[in-house]
Amino acid sequence: MLNIVLVEPEIPQNTGNIARTCACVGARLHLVEPMGFRLTEKNLRRAGCDYWDDVEVVRWPCVEAFLEAHGEDELHLFTGQASCGYRDVVYGPDAFLLFGRESRGLDQGLIDRFADCCRRIPMREGARSLNLSNAVAIAAYDALAQRSFPGLV
Repeated sequence: MLNIVLVEPEIPQNTGNIARTCACVGARLHLVEPMGFRLTEKNLRRAGCDYWDDVEVVRWPCVEAFLEAHGEDELHLFTGQASCGYRDVVYGPDAFLLFGRESRGLDQGLIDRFADCCRRIPMREGARSLNLSNAVAIAAYDALAQRSFPGLV
């Protein structure tokens, strides 16, 4: 199962959009705390998250706890600092696609630690970043397309 990992997400609407993508493609959603919001019914409703029951959500207290469990698994870290394009790699069926917070992305220490696992989605020069939910959708669908969209119609 494809795994989408949000490291310290800040905006509930983005997380809601990403949860919807996960529900539609059958991906597992990992949420790494601290988050910039609480997963309350009110916040989820405001973000339009009426499909949370269709998503397997795994919460982690911090990035180190996540890495202790999955640091040896197939990781792909998405960052504008990468030289390797997101289409230049093969994604396994149980890959973990990691995305950082909306305001500043993944921490530099994490990028340095997993430099060979960093992926870039191309953009025009001078553009700061894509919306987080758009970046997740681009990466998730490419990973699934490589395997002919298993389980999707």
